[in-house]
Amino acid sequence: MIIGLARIDDRLIHGQVATVWVKYANVSRIIVVNDEVANDEVRKTLLKQVAPPSVKASVVSIDKLIRVYNNPKYENDRVMLLFTNPFDVERVIQKGIPLASINIGGISYKEGKVKVNKSNFLNKEEANCFRRLAEKNIELDVRGVVSDPKEDMMKLLDKQNL
Repeated sequence: MIIGLARIDDRLIHGQVATVWVKYANVSRIIVVNDEVANDEVRKTLLKQVAPPSVKASVVSIDKLIRVYNNPKYENDRVMLLFTNPFDVERVIQKGIPLASINIGGISYKEGKVKVNKSNFLNKEEANCFRRLAEKNIELDVRGVVSDPKEDMMKLLDKQNL
């Protein structure tokens, strides 16, 4: 499996992902990776329906992604991995999927979170998770849309004392 883009966006498949990011990453499949969503048949069905016609969409658990990633049947598939949070990214990496770069597109506000830029709100645990990813030399590219200038998550966290 060739990973064209790994993105954190808790909205998952939406207009920007379905059109702009798919073309930018030149992928033929979007894989939503989240245990909770993978066990929610309604959300799975809706996510598959909103994917553009030219792209296949799958919704899988982390364990299923590991199995699929290691299956030779999919070795030439170019995919976008979509996550809702940094913890799932960390688990995927710990289970052996190499990710050199993560695009962080949007993590919504919830009580107790701090605004780090216009589209991302983090709590201390999420900030610490991003720091652990950065320690592994993973690029943390914060961009909502392709045309946005890249921002470095570590600089944003330092600015907010997170």
